[in-house]
Amino acid sequence: MEHGKTTTMNMLTGFIESTSGEIEIEGYDINTKAKKAKRQIGYMPETTPLYNELTPKEFITYMAELKGVSRKNRKEEIQKVLKEVNIEDVQNKLIRNLSRGYRQRVSLAGALVGNPKVLILDEPTVGLDPKQVIQIRNLIKSLGKDHTVILSSHILSEVSQICEKVMIINKGNLLAIDTPENLEKKVKEENALLVTVEDPNEKVEEVAKTINKLKSINLVKDFPDGTKQYNIVSDGNSDIRKEIFEVFAKSGITIFELKKSEATLEEAFINLIDTQKVENQKSKKELKQEKKNKIKEEKNKKKENKKKKGGDK
Repeated sequence: MEHGKTTTMNMLTGFIESTSGEIEIEGYDINTKAKKAKRQIGYMPETTPLYNELTPKEFITYMAELKGVSRKNRKEEIQKVLKEVNIEDVQNKLIRNLSRGYRQRVSLAGALVGNPKVLILDEPTVGLDPKQVIQIRNLIKSLGKDHTVILSSHILSEVSQICEKVMIINKGNLLAIDTPENLEKKVKEENALLVTVEDPNEKVEEVAKTINKLKSINLVKDFPDGTKQYNIVSDGNSDIRKEIFEVFAKSGITIFELKKSEATLEEAFINLIDTQKVENQKSKKELKQEKKNKIKEEKNKKKENKKKKGGDK
């Protein structure tokens, strides 16, 4: 079965059954010991399913009852969660009247109540404004101190900021498991510079090629103000920054910014996808060739058999 991140999370939570392999949550198999495994999980789905006619406090109380939080500890647990996700000020308002950011927090509180060891969050910042995104990210980071947090996101810069370990899945295939730093290092080019210039005569590429030990120059961005950003890579361990300044200045090219190029998780992801495509194409070609070889062998065998029969006569 081909699956992506959301389907994987649905399997982890026991919402759908996996067709192969095993899933254990804190030592409990999600299929054979479902109740014990699910007690360890707090799940926040992407769609943020909430009861609009309830208040946050009522919703969290309901979730606490479903999770079997004892009556003795329930009140204390609800107040703790309200405080943890910072929704005490709206706890008695109807959910339907809350902003998207607050609704995300209420959904997160529902996942958090009962103090699960594992928190599974599917696209927790989707649809939020920049301020709300920062708040939710900071909240997730703080939750990571006391819980194992499994986060799904298509925003790779977010993954890089929040996560300690990354799994990259593409079309049901697991391409990589590593830290964000290690994945970024794998695609980082040594001696790569990002230079932003004003180049009215459009001769920066021509001029750059006169620089000693220049390996390549590629346009990265074309900004609305007329400036352009280029990625410049030099050979070996040579530092060509001084020469760039001198050569560009002589040619009337103004440098607005010059900095070392940093690899991103997006680049690592694209690199892995491209590698997978190449490998898939190779395997297809190999299978095709194997098929041709098999047909050829069968034809040769038939010819040999005919010759043997002719000889026997």
